[in-house]
Amino acid sequence: MPRDNRWAVVFISVLGENAQEGLSCLKALAGPVKTVSGALFGYSAARRLEKLLRESVSAVQNSGGIVVEYVIRFITLLVEKNQFKYIDLILQRIEERIDGRNGTLTVIFESAAPMDGVLEEELKTRIARQTGAVNVKMKTRLVPDLLGGYRLRVGGFYVDASVKGQMEKMQAELEAVL
Repeated sequence: MPRDNRWAVVFISVLGENAQEGLSCLKALAGPVKTVSGALFGYSAARRLEKLLRESVSAVQNSGGIVVEYVIRFITLLVEKNQFKYIDLILQRIEERIDGRNGTLTVIFESAAPMDGVLEEELKTRIARQTGAVNVKMKTRLVPDLLGGYRLRVGGFYVDASVKGQMEKMQAELEAVL
């Protein structure tokens, strides 16, 4: 199991039912930590960071005290073990595991132009109906390089209906013939 998965499992195991709240808190506190310049690893750096986090915990005052405490300890441990550099992957894995536990399916929709809100809701409804997901979380990205059309990723299912994708497919077919 890759390290980012191990850290995600530990985080969720420790926080249990408070994992979603802990994830929000972790996102809020990890952002400012990323901006700290210089080498940020080892025991002494972790202790300085812990002090800084405790002083700036007002950014996540909605979270319960115990959740904030665990998140501070988690960030401190990542720094101490020189693993904070993987925080984005760890956050992604935590979110994936929480979503899986809650029956939420994450869909990534990339298009050359912004998607209409009505179309987004219709697409989410259809995907939920087809997959049986309790919730569908849609992540939309603008990718002008697609030229037109869209790319859709639903779990392991991938659809490339973009102009760029069609052109690349035609090029590959022509090269195979020639």
